[in-house]
Amino acid sequence: MKQQGKDLGLCLCSVCRQLNGSDDSHCGRCGSELHVRDYSSLQKSWALLITAAILLVPANLYPITVLTNQGKVRHDTIFSGIVHLVQSDMLPIAIIVFIASILVPWVKIIGLATYLCAISFNLPISKKKLMVGFHIIEWIGRWSMLDLFVISLTVALVNMGQLLDAKPAPAATAFALVILLTQLAAKVLDTRLLWDRLENQDDTN
Repeated sequence: MKQQGKDLGLCLCSVCRQLNGSDDSHCGRCGSELHVRDYSSLQKSWALLITAAILLVPANLYPITVLTNQGKVRHDTIFSGIVHLVQSDMLPIAIIVFIASILVPWVKIIGLATYLCAISFNLPISKKKLMVGFHIIEWIGRWSMLDLFVISLTVALVNMGQLLDAKPAPAATAFALVILLTQLAAKVLDTRLLWDRLENQDDTN
């Protein structure tokens, strides 16, 4: 059985990465409060993830952009906007929007849910594979704002006054919150809980 830092009476500072004694209340280097394990982080992460999953519904059902062209108003959801881009022979942009707006949020939510379920319900899944997946989720999270950037850029380019006007719709706010909450759900989680709660035989898988 492999020993962990807490078994040796050690605690790592999450701020400066200094090793301290597990009995210490504050880091001897930077003075930050020490936690051998943050067990409340699991509940916080679940709450943020569930809220993000709920907000993903209005983010996809409601319009994300409103385009006014010569008095005619066009409301586009994420999906209808992608279809419109394909019909306008802008397939590369449509692919980018699809990946950033549909694929990435769902992958993040499903991936984080799997990770949290593995900890909460002690699922016999390889810890190393889960950690690799978790790091991938953190990496793709950096690109989650790409769709909102595309929307902002589109609004800036096509907004030409009274004849042609573009602006974000309510779904843009919901989508931005989905991105923020999934990022926070991954950020607040103490990943050391994974190594504590799963079976020891999965360490080498």
